Formats: sequence, structure tokens, C-alpha cells
Amino acid sequence: MSAAAHVKAASFKVAPSKLALAGEALVARGGLVLLATTLLVFLAVPLVMILIRSAEDRDGAWVGLANFVAYLNSPSVGNSLTNTLQFALMTTLVTVPLAFVFAFAIQRSRIPYKGLWRNVAMIPILAPSLLAAISFIYLFGNQGWLKFVIEWFGIKTIYGMPGMVLAMTFSSFPHALMILLAALALSDARLYEVAEALGTSERRKFMTITLPGAKYGLVSACMVVFTMAVSEFGIPKIIGGNTQVLAVDIYKQVIGQQNFQIGAVVSLLLLLPAVVAYGIDHLVQRRAQALLTARSVPYQPRRARLRDGLLLAFVVLVSAALLLVVGMAAYGSLVKVWPYNLSLTLNHYTYGFKEAGLEHAYWNSLSLGVWCALLGSAITFTGAYWLEKTRRDQTEGLNFLRPAIRFQAMLPMAIPGMVLGIGYILFFNHPANPLNFLYGTMTVLVLSTVMHFYSSSHLTAVTALKQIDGEFESVSASLKVPFYKTFWRVTVPVCLPSILDIFRYYFVNAMTTISCVVFLYSPKTTPASVSILQLDEAGAIGSAAAMATLIVVTAAVVTGVIFTLEWWLVRRTQAWRNTAQS
Repeated sequence: MSAAAHVKAASFKVAPSKLALAGEALVARGGLVLLATTLLVFLAVPLVMILIRSAEDRDGAWVGLANFVAYLNSPSVGNSLTNTLQFALMTTLVTVPLAFVFAFAIQRSRIPYKGLWRNVAMIPILAPSLLAAISFIYLFGNQGWLKFVIEWFGIKTIYGMPGMVLAMTFSSFPHALMILLAALALSDARLYEVAEALGTSERRKFMTITLPGAKYGLVSACMVVFTMAVSEFGIPKIIGGNTQVLAVDIYKQVIGQQNFQIGAVVSLLLLLPAVVAYGIDHLVQRRAQALLTARSVPYQPRRARLRDGLLLAFVVLVSAALLLVVGMAAYGSLVKVWPYNLSLTLNHYTYGFKEAGLEHAYWNSLSLGVWCALLGSAITFTGAYWLEKTRRDQTEGLNFLRPAIRFQAMLPMAIPGMVLGIGYILFFNHPANPLNFLYGTMTVLVLSTVMHFYSSSHLTAVTALKQIDGEFESVSASLKVPFYKTFWRVTVPVCLPSILDIFRYYFVNAMTTISCVVFLYSPKTTPASVSILQLDEAGAIGSAAAMATLIVVTAAVVTGVIFTLEWWLVRRTQAWRNTAQS
């Protein structure tokens, strides 16, 4: 063969490799641009629209800070702001200590059936916050079974701040608990051994070792609960009585008066406490230090009858209270006419929804949950992959997008759902917006919900991807293996548990959320969570309890199915995780 023929043959062999590399670079660049554009259009721009609208009058003319001055000078704004902060602070002061003791019992004692208590404590995640408000009305309302209990404490009525705090404590408890379980999961046993050798009392060990070790988790739990309470809308609307908060003010301005510019002003005011709380948490976490080093000895709690007995009693009491709240709502949905006719019936499930014209609400929520889980999981995981696993040389010239994407991915964590919902109204309902056709459709509900819960899912995906060594991609590239094969055969199987967690997270939250979608639905796309609010306003509290119970049961069943599917898939596709030698 001639020299020219050898050169041609060599060129023929090399060309496909260059073409493949160019294709991978094109996909990497395109993916990065697509992710940045998606977050810009469906997250950042709606928030900018709130800022613009807050400085305009009804006709769209620029008025500067006039709307802020008008709202702040109104007689009710002081009460709303004070009540909002009081509600958030009281909820935090009640929820975090309860969650800390519960987490301490799980992680630092020898109580039995820890798995059972942990699962019971997670039940409120499956329920819309409105369920707790309805249940407390059944329990402690004017005709409640246990009204005498709150009267013992000098509380005249459950409507108002007492009911709001109780219901919000139920809803936020598992969120605080998850953080504190992680904070108390690890500790260095050597610290406790030294303390015992020095004759340190249990109380002093708790104050000087346990509590300081969990301080960062405590701060995070406080900030999460505080932010949830500040942005909560459904609970104050149902059980708040005449207690006005900022979230309800937004609803009245937008839905009741169509006053979008004042609604935008209140949205920005509502955003401030959440941003401050997120900022504090971010600063504190930057100072966090590892509690377990290479030389540490993991702490294992010893048996202590008195301590374990008291903690077990506390855990049983809290678990019983959580189950009582859910059970009371379920029972109320089966009672014919509360409290006059306590015979059981399914009328609230069969006729109640039809009479209110909400028979399709449950199926709308089911559709919303499935689409959010599918689309949200795909966008979140592939977006995190493009961000974390593509090489910087592949995206040369576009690497400036990476910090912008990371910043936008964290934005939803500090943005209340109602604020994002207002932004979607102002953006998608604008006649000049080419995406105006999406307003009032199921698509806009799906997009808003995915963006609302994007931060936690993004962090889950990034954490899973960072556990995979970058050498997988390097070796694949050196062996001329296309990136999509590595992604499908290595990345996805390894991250499968996290992907399923993201899927479950989106589905459950789509079924239970109300704050983000309360402004965006149409009569044909009314979700079940919003229908609870409408049924309560119509006086059909039995049907409202029935819809809330349906949401809990559905979320529980889907969660169980996903856990079972995860167990089966991991056993079939990830035998390498089992390090036991046969």
C-alpha cells in the first residue's frame, strides 16, 4: 500500500472520533444554554416582572415608590406584618424544640422501633397544610370534641393565632426533623469518653458537646420553619379567623380586588423575611466544620432506662398527636353532618365534589403530580449533569453561564410560592408575551411547581453526581465511548436512588402545594389542594376533609410504590453495591 493510501486510511479512522467529540461539545454547549434559558424564562423573568409591576399604576404608568408608600400607609399593614412575624416566630419556637427532642430520641438513645417512629413523623409531608387546619377545627373548634382542652390553657377559641401555630407546627415538623436527624447522626465518641473520665454530668455533656455539635442544624431548622410559616397561605386562610398575614393580603389584593400592583408590593415585602432567613442560614453553614474526622470514633448511645423511658414516652406522644390530626380529618370526611349526625357515609366523596363542580380536581392533581415528577426529574437531573459533568473545554465561551445557573438554581429556596405565583401571572398573562397561550393551562401549573421545588431537587442531583469520580467520563472519552452511553449505562444507574427520590419529591409536593398554584389555575385545571380551600369557603368542610384525605392516601400509595420500585431496581441493576463476599 502506498504512503498516500496509509494517510487516507488513517484520516478515515480519525474523522469519526473528531466528529463525535464535536458532537459531544455541541450537545454540552446546547444543554448548558437550554438550562440557562429555562431558568431565566420560567424563574428569573417572572420575579423581575414583580419588581417592575410594583412601580407601576393600574394603567402601567411608572409611579416609582408610590405603591409602597400607599400600602405602608394603609391601616392594616402594621397588623399584617406584625402577625406574620409573630406567627413565624411562635411556630419556630414550638416546632424546633419538639423536632430536636424527637431527633435526639432517634439518634442518641436506645428506644425501640426507631424506624416506625421516624416514618410516622414523616406523615405530614404527604398532607396538604390545609388538612391540619381542618382537623384542628374538628378537634378544638366551636363544636370540637376536645374544645375543653384549649379552654384549660385559657384559650377562648382555636380560630386565630393559636390554631395557626398548631396547624403550622404539624406541617413543618417533618422538615425540621429531617435536618436535625442529620445534625445528630454523627458525633465523635472520644469526646463523650473524655467527659465521662472527668466525671462530667449528663446535663453538662449535653450542653457542652451535643448541643454545640448540632448548632448548625438547629439554625437551619429554625430558618426553614420560619420561612415556611412566613409564606404559608392556606392555614391562615382557613383557621386564621380575623388574623391578617401578608400571604392572605396578597390573595385579597390579587383575587379579591384585581390590584396587581399592590399585590406585587406585598409580594416583595413577603420576600424580605424569607431572603433574610436564607442569608443567615447560608452564612452559618459556611462556618460549619466536620464533626467526624478520619480519626474519629462514631458515637453509639448506651442504654439508660430513665432517659430512654422518658424519650420513648415523648416520641409515642408526638407520634400519636400526628396520627390523631390525620385520623381526625379522615374521620370527619366520613361523618354525615358534624357534629349532629355522626353516622358514617361516603357522600362527601361521591356527591360533595360534584355539587361544588370539583369532581375533576382530584384527577387534575394526579395529572399535575405525574407531569411534575416526570418533567421535573428529567430537567433537574440532566441540568445538573450538564452543569457538573460536562468539561469546561467542551463549553468554552459559555462557562460564564455556570455561576449564573447555580445562582438561579438556589433562588427558589428563598422565594415563597405565592411570590412566584404572582410573577407567573404578571409574566404569562401579559398580552405582549408570546408565551401568553400557556396561561390558565396545566402546562403553566407544571412549570411553576417544578420551579418552586427546583432547589432541593437540584441539590439532591448535584450531590449524587459529585459522588461519581470524573474519571468515568475521562476514561469513556479516551476509549471513544459516546457520552450518552456513559450517561445511560453508568451515571443513571449509579444515581438511580436519587433520581427516584427526586421523582417522589416532585409528585408529593405537586399533590399538596397550594401557595404557588392558587393564582394560576382555571376552572378546568383546578387542583385538589385548591379545591379544599374552595370547599371550606363554601361551608362544605366534610368534602374539604375528604379531598385532603384523598391527597394523603394517594401520596402515601405512590410513595410506597416508589420505595418498592427503588428496592427492586437497586437489587437488579446495582449488585455492585453489595460488598459481601459469597
